[in-house]
Amino acid sequence: MRSLNLKFPDSGQEARNAGYAMLLVGMLALAGVLHQFQEATDEVAYWDLRIASMDRQTGRKTTPLVSPGQGGGGGREVKQEIRRANAVLSEIDLPWGALFDSVEYATGPEVALLSFQPDAAGRTMLMGGEAKSMPALLDFVSALEREPVLKDAYLLKYEIKQDDPHRPIVFSVMASWIEAS
Repeated sequence: MRSLNLKFPDSGQEARNAGYAMLLVGMLALAGVLHQFQEATDEVAYWDLRIASMDRQTGRKTTPLVSPGQGGGGGREVKQEIRRANAVLSEIDLPWGALFDSVEYATGPEVALLSFQPDAAGRTMLMGGEAKSMPALLDFVSALEREPVLKDAYLLKYEIKQDDPHRPIVFSVMASWIEAS
């Protein structure tokens, strides 16, 4: 029978070298991660400075407003700011989709709508445009009146453009909308 020749590492030299190699790879990976982290924090700091600079240029205040009870005479400014914010919120809460759909459905090929100005407080909207003829304009107003979302549509004013060879009619129409429940 042949004898079996087994080789064991001399006093763990090969295993020790593999351990050192793994330690070196781990340290290189750690250095790479730390480098990426430093670059990310530098970029965040850069953008923070840019935002602060833009805030200063536009005059936007980044400090909180003084409440009316804390002095500083800021009570009136706070109330005005709250009033403006409430006006914006009431415009955001408008039934935009229903209003646009109703106006779009009522507008025919002979009517061009040029302006649309809603008033959230009065739940009215002022529309301006041009029509090719008086019957087309009157059809538009009556179509607005038939829309379920709108009510009280009426012609505020109109003017026939005499200097245009097609003689379009420039008009303003006012309508109210019904509060959705």
